[in-house]
Amino acid sequence: MATHKVTFQVPERPLGQSDIEFLVREDGELLGRVLVSQGAIDWAPARSLYRYRLRWARFAEKMEESGWRIRRKGVKGEE
Repeated sequence: MATHKVTFQVPERPLGQSDIEFLVREDGELLGRVLVSQGAIDWAPARSLYRYRLRWARFAEKMEESGWRIRRKGVKGEE
């Protein structure tokens, strides 16, 4: 089974001015980057010239449609 490592670097300015970037590695090799902004989430595969973007509402739809459903811990009174 592959080993995944996710790292991130938080910039020293407001999120509205720059993305937060997460580096995603599998077995030590860079798979790509996840970029989080106020308006969207992007996936930038390693060795690709292009990024893939989803607005937050569409990201939520795709996660609920295709993601694994797991029970959240410690959440009371939300919703």
